[in-house]
Amino acid sequence: MSNDPSTTTSSIAGDTTTATTDDTISTATTIPEDTTSSTALTSTTKASTSLDSSSSSTSSKPQAAAIQSLSAILPSLSSTSHTTASSLLHDPHTSSQISSLLKQPDSGAGDNNLCRWLYDTFQSSDPDLQLLVLRFLPLVAGLYLSRVPLRIPLAGFEAVLLALYAHETASRGGHSVTVNVPDVSHPSLYHETKDAAVKSNATGLNLAVISPSLEPHGTVRSTRRARIVGVALELYYTKIYEMPVESKIDFCEFCKVWAGQDGEMYKQDVEKSSGNKINEGKEEGSLGNNHKEGMGRVPLPCELLQPVLRILGHCLLCPNQNKKLTDKASEACRSLYARSMHDINPKAILATESLLRLANMAFDSTKQDLFDPTDVPKSRVISM
Repeated sequence: MSNDPSTTTSSIAGDTTTATTDDTISTATTIPEDTTSSTALTSTTKASTSLDSSSSSTSSKPQAAAIQSLSAILPSLSSTSHTTASSLLHDPHTSSQISSLLKQPDSGAGDNNLCRWLYDTFQSSDPDLQLLVLRFLPLVAGLYLSRVPLRIPLAGFEAVLLALYAHETASRGGHSVTVNVPDVSHPSLYHETKDAAVKSNATGLNLAVISPSLEPHGTVRSTRRARIVGVALELYYTKIYEMPVESKIDFCEFCKVWAGQDGEMYKQDVEKSSGNKINEGKEEGSLGNNHKEGMGRVPLPCELLQPVLRILGHCLLCPNQNKKLTDKASEACRSLYARSMHDINPKAILATESLLRLANMAFDSTKQDLFDPTDVPKSRVISM
């Protein structure tokens, strides 16, 4: 680089370019405006076209390899050029086959081909393939937690859960998930206070930690189990709007199994508000004969119960509700409420009862096409 402060020299890929701060630079580098715009437009179009083609080909390669591997596990799966991860996500036939394989007694072993496929597919970093793996997380987590007391090999399930946990740990970058909760002692657009509170840093905003920072773990221990499964469910919750209804129903049914309590005693309130009696028959759901395998209630600490209730809240109050999904979510919420009453857990009682009341509000508004509890009522009257 020259010692003259008015001259700057930069070298990129062996080419040396010298820029001078003199006024002659504007004359020396002047290019007709039309030529510049047309040249830039042409180069931009070519670059975008090549980028789209390269990205599509790059994303299709891991999908083709993953689908080819899955066809070896599911012989009835036809691996064609039209078969994509998005199509498999909403394919009921393929989902039913994978679910049946996951419910096999030895499905969670370390040498299980399906668990290995789920692990390798999620590691591909393809968004569509990761969604396809997350679609079966309720089954993996539900079967895993329910089979832990049986003391059978579950290394396959643990590998899948650890892959999801490691992905979420890397994406958060060592930071916790927090939210600022305003202090209601100060007036706002939505409420007034009688006494003027003194503003200070202590009463301004309260920082609430939704999910603490994560530490990398390579194994699943009994003290980490609830945290690892809870983080995997938090990841599932972030993509829940893209999950098919069958996946959410599987989750609701496992919540009833985890609770280990009968919530029928709290069913009357929902029936009165909805006007429709929920089917009391025992359907052959996706759990099959899980009760015969010794599956039952599991410990529900706060780090596991929080993401469970968030997912149930979506199933109860999401737009374009599915009748079967809301019924299953209501049953699961009542079972968890009965469990919290049995355990005398105040926080769990408050959370589950709040969900039940919101469900009652949703059932009361059956005359409306959509119900969103966060919507502000539209009115021309201003209440002072």
